[in-house]
Amino acid sequence: MTRTVGAGVLCRVPMRWGDMDPYGHVNNVEVVRLLEEARIAALGVPVGTGDQVEPPLIPFFSELPEGTQALISEHRIKYLRALEYRNTPVEVRVWVVAARGGALVLGFEITDVVTRRACVRAETSLAFFVPATGTVLRISPEQQAVLAPYAGDPVFR
Repeated sequence: MTRTVGAGVLCRVPMRWGDMDPYGHVNNVEVVRLLEEARIAALGVPVGTGDQVEPPLIPFFSELPEGTQALISEHRIKYLRALEYRNTPVEVRVWVVAARGGALVLGFEITDVVTRRACVRAETSLAFFVPATGTVLRISPEQQAVLAPYAGDPVFR
């Protein structure tokens, strides 16, 4: 389930039993997976990489030219407190921090639904590469307008 919130969208992402480390916390590698699942829930399936059955809340990937690759150029993660394994989804808020040039920067906040406390804040930078031309796709003014209503503050200053 995904819904619109103040800055960005709110996605509920299931945790898996195997996400836990021996201490009962969600492993740091699995936190990156949760961020990825939230990014796909928010923006949709990247062009040409699977079926988009449910429409994305932020229709950005579907507006990219066929064959465009969405590549992660950077992850930056701040662990605020341990994310305990629960048999219920976590809430991940996703928003647009920046969309200019050839880069899209997304902000994330993972909240434990039981304690209602933020456990993780992160930013992910994406670049859009067109293999046919060997170029990075620049984000157009029209695409920036699509992303603008989902804008929020940077996680890191």
